[in-house]
Order: sequence, then structure tokens, then C-alpha cells
Amino acid sequence: MLVKIYEQNPSEKELRRVVDLLERDEIVIYPTDSVYAFGCSLRSAKAIDKLRRIKGKGSAAFTVVFENIAQVAEYCRVDNAVFRILKRNLPGPFTFVLAASARIPDKALERRRTIGVRIPANGVARAVVGALGYPMITASVKDDDEVVEYTTDPELIHERYGSDVALVIDGGIGDNVPTTVVDLTGDEPEILREGKGDLQ
Repeated sequence: MLVKIYEQNPSEKELRRVVDLLERDEIVIYPTDSVYAFGCSLRSAKAIDKLRRIKGKGSAAFTVVFENIAQVAEYCRVDNAVFRILKRNLPGPFTFVLAASARIPDKALERRRTIGVRIPANGVARAVVGALGYPMITASVKDDDEVVEYTTDPELIHERYGSDVALVIDGGIGDNVPTTVVDLTGDEPEILREGKGDLQ
């Protein structure tokens, strides 16, 4: 199913449809401020397993997408220095690696104690998490093409993954540059991957 949701004034009815699917252990694909991404409920072990199968062995660790920084602080360890960095850069095209609290399920962590955190500067992504009421597990939609790493057209994404996921949100043509990944678990911020975001 391919559903159009607009960033300005996203449809309550369509958001409800997405949330109903997430609450029923389904996976959706949604737009972010960087590349399109898979999303499933943080509370669904079944959906997390399904997402791991879709992504395949050896794929990157999952990240968690939040509605706002207050929600991040409920699930991760956020001291004053970390809070200031998050506040300067989010919402935005960053993945910040933080120490996870016990509220992040072990199934999402895979024996790690850290988790990547996202608050996209995309109204659709944040509206979905807001309507759900708690975070989503997320992973980038990658392309099998070695030249073009990320597919930007939601219709092509639907053609490729429509049988694997319950719904693809059409939020327009996406970007093909991934997030900047920054590790905030040490004494100083460490950039692990240069991407779309310029760290402030």
C-alpha cells in the first residue's frame, strides 16, 4: 500500500492508519530529512525480528526515532553536555549514539549498551512517532545498486519493498545522503560518519 502524507498538516486519518499497522507488529517505510527508512514499533519484538530479516545479515545496527529531545531523555542517558549538543542540532539529519537505558528493549540493542538516536527534521516522521506515542525502531532503506546507494523515489521503493512491508508513505522524493553519525558516549563528540548534517 502506498499512501501520500504531506509534511504540512499531515492527515490524521492516514496517521491513524499507519499507527494501527505499527501497533499490529507491522513495518512501514516513511520519509525522513535524509533517506527513506523502515520503521516499526519499539515495543514489538515480532516486528523487530521481521525488520532484521528484511535488512539481512551484517546490516548496520538499528537506530531509534523520537518525536523530541524530552522523549530521548526517557530512553537514553542524557547529561547536560549531551543535552546541549542535541538541542543545537535536532531536529536534523543526525544519528547520535547515546548510552541506552533499560527502557530500550534488548531485542533492539543486540547485546550493545548504546543506541543511535534520530529526530528527523521531517514533519511526517515526527507526526508518526507523535501519533504512536512512543519511539520507532528504524533503519535506512538501502538500494542493491552499487552506484546509487539509496532509492529516493517512494514509488520505486514501493515496487521493491511493497511485499515486505504493510505500507509505504509517499512523502515526495527523498534525499540520497545519509545522516551524520556522532558518538556522544565518550568525553568528546566523535564523528563516525560524515553525512548530511554539519555538527554545531
